[in-house]
Amino acid sequence: MKKSHILITTFLLGTLLSCSNSEKADGYGNFEATEITISSEANGKLEFLNLEEGQILEKGAFVGLVDTVQPYLNKQQLLASKKTVASKSGGVWSQVSVLNQQLQTAKTEQQRVQNMFSESAATQRQVDQANSQVSVLKKQIQNVETQNAPIVNEVKSIDAKVVQIEEQIAKSSILNPINGTVLTKYAEPGEIVSFGKPLYKIADLEEMTLRVYVGETQLPNIKIGQQVTVKIDSGETMKDYKGTISWISASAEFTPKIIQTKEERVNLVYAVKITVKNDGSLKIGMPAEMWIGN
Repeated sequence: MKKSHILITTFLLGTLLSCSNSEKADGYGNFEATEITISSEANGKLEFLNLEEGQILEKGAFVGLVDTVQPYLNKQQLLASKKTVASKSGGVWSQVSVLNQQLQTAKTEQQRVQNMFSESAATQRQVDQANSQVSVLKKQIQNVETQNAPIVNEVKSIDAKVVQIEEQIAKSSILNPINGTVLTKYAEPGEIVSFGKPLYKIADLEEMTLRVYVGETQLPNIKIGQQVTVKIDSGETMKDYKGTISWISASAEFTPKIIQTKEERVNLVYAVKITVKNDGSLKIGMPAEMWIGN
C-alpha cells in the first residue's frame, strides 16, 4: 500500500511539473479573408463566364459578357433619330450664318462711321443709322436661334440617351475587380441574369487575416504593427508564420457570449487582427494560434 501511494504521488508531482513548464499560446482564432461577391450590372443572357472555383484571377480581367444585342440596336435607332432631328435645323443654321456675315459687315461700317464722326467727316444721323443696323442684325440672329432651340434641346436629349445606353453596354462586360482566388461560382453561360444577380465570389488569399481574442491583461503586451508568431497544425507538429498585428478592438466583449452569469461577465476579451503572408497552406476558417515573443 505504501509503495502504491508513493508511485501515485510521484506521478501527480511529475504531471504538475510538466504542466507548469508547458507553454500556452497568447491567443486563439481563425483565418479570414475579405470576400467580394461580383454581381451582374446588366439584364440579359449570360453569353460566357470564363472562370472556375479555385482559379486565380488578375484585377481587370475580362471574365464574362451579358448579351448586348438589344442595347446596341437601341443605340443605332437613337443615332438615326438624331440625324433626322438635326436635319431640321439645317435651314435655320444657314440663316444664322448669312446674318452673321451681314453683322460683321455692319460692324465694320459702324467703326468707319464712328472714326469719320470723330474727325467731323460724318453726321450724328449716320452714326445712329450704323448703330441701328448692328442692333437690328443682332436681334434677328437671336430670333432665329430661338426658333432652333427646341431642335437643339431634342438633340441634347438624344445624346444623353445614347450615353446612357453606352454605359449599359459597358456594364455588360464583366471585369474582375481585384487580384484573388475564385471561391464560389453562382452562374453558368446561357442563364438569364438580372441586375444584382450574384455571378461569383472572390477573395485575395495572398494575405490572410487571423482574428484572435486576447484577455484584458494581455493588452499592454501588444500594439499595432507588432511582429508576432502565428502557428497552425501541421501533422504532429506546428508550422510557424510571421504575422503583424494590424488592428486591436477598442471595446471588449464577454466570453462566452451565450453565458451571462455574474461570474462569467468578468471574462473580458478583445478582438485582434493579424496579417499573415499566405504560402498556399492557409485557408479561410482554419484555426491558428498567436504567440507573442516566439
